[in-house]
Amino acid sequence: MIKMMNKNAVRKARHYRSRRHLAGTSARPRLNIYRSLNNIYAQLIDDEAGCTLAAASTLDASIKAQLGGKTKTQAARLVGELIGKRAKEKGVTGIVFDRGGYLYTGRVAAVAEGAREAGLNF
Repeated sequence: MIKMMNKNAVRKARHYRSRRHLAGTSARPRLNIYRSLNNIYAQLIDDEAGCTLAAASTLDASIKAQLGGKTKTQAARLVGELIGKRAKEKGVTGIVFDRGGYLYTGRVAAVAEGAREAGLNF
């Protein structure tokens, strides 16, 4: 009998495998992405201090107002631009990109492109 693979468990294993090599500092925090079925979330994390410096998602009021008629990929790009803007306000220019075990395509790539447009380097 064929066993069904749990896609989220496979993603988490891929995430843990990549996290062994990624760490955020106060100078270069980690930009972590989480993608749910309807929303996308981004956080800037300082792993040394164990704190979140900035966060953005499609649930933010400033983005929610702009979502009318946009696709999920376009909404993800807005999240990337917002997290980039919030990072600049905190004085952060360089980051380490953590794709969260997801493939670098679609919404995950759109967040990265939006963050780059906002002036983040990675």
